[in-house]
Amino acid sequence: MGRVTSRLYSPLAPTLSRSPLPLSCPEQPGTEPRIPEELLKECREVLCKRPPRLKRAFLLLAKNSRRHQPFRVMQWNILAQALGEGTDSFIQCPLDALNWAERKYLILEEILTYRPDIVCLQEVDHYFDTFRPIFCSLGYHGTFQPKPRSPCLQVEGNNGPDGCALFFRKERFQLVDAFSLRLVAMRVKTNQVAIVQKLRCRDSGQLLCVAVTHLKARSGCERLRSAQGSHLLHHLRRFTQGTRIPLLVCGDFNTEHGEDVYRRFSSSSLSLASACRLLSADGQAEPPYTTWKIRSSGESLDSVLDFPTGEKIGPDRLPSYSYPSDHLSLFCDLSFQEKPVRLL
Repeated sequence: MGRVTSRLYSPLAPTLSRSPLPLSCPEQPGTEPRIPEELLKECREVLCKRPPRLKRAFLLLAKNSRRHQPFRVMQWNILAQALGEGTDSFIQCPLDALNWAERKYLILEEILTYRPDIVCLQEVDHYFDTFRPIFCSLGYHGTFQPKPRSPCLQVEGNNGPDGCALFFRKERFQLVDAFSLRLVAMRVKTNQVAIVQKLRCRDSGQLLCVAVTHLKARSGCERLRSAQGSHLLHHLRRFTQGTRIPLLVCGDFNTEHGEDVYRRFSSSSLSLASACRLLSADGQAEPPYTTWKIRSSGESLDSVLDFPTGEKIGPDRLPSYSYPSDHLSLFCDLSFQEKPVRLL
């Protein structure tokens, strides 16, 4: 794994060798921009022998008399390569389906197909050799916060720690302020992190606060997740000055909608509401799952967000030859209105 992942496969490799980029992805001489359509074509050429990908469509929720151009937000746990190959035990997923030389193209294809303006990712363990150079060449600003004790580091041949990453298109937004956070529970620093940024929309001039996080996984950790959520909420209240600045929180919360951490976010003074609840008939119910995988311990069915039916996903669930992660990507289109709407 570690020996073959330091360079991008085939036509993407020159991007790295021509222009090594710093973490903040600023404009600099010698940086060669990439055209999204051309990169998407490269992805599909590499993936031509893989099964067709999952077909998904946007649901128009309501007619909106917009004053400003909408922007698209993506949230996705992409599955750390070291964990997928090394420790996650997807017993129905063939190991070659997780081959990084092709799987990274599946990830990029998913992102490029929907062209998000803001991208929030978890379990990123190929930030420096893949995601930073590619996103920067596409005109995004990128930030990465690794987990201090990433489980990826325990896997032989790993590519470094996994963590959270936040990208935004510099054409649409500019960075105003930011901080990264190591989440605390019961006064003890945990292994989970968050990135929080204050952006200014170039079209409207309005401020927007975006947070990305990944709370503790596994059943039995409900109290820990609740404490982590409380810590993050505390900092978000201070950073957004209560409800004065619109707030978007993206993450893998590893929770069901009845869990305490979900209630803390949905009932907080920040007026947060789940975007994916709007997909239900009554606007109140969460989708039945956003992650569906088969491990040696059985099927894990998490109730958080959305999309394809079990029939479309297939009996072997996720990840697979046609989908690169055990989590489904989530998208929403947003536009600024006079009254801010808080989304979780």
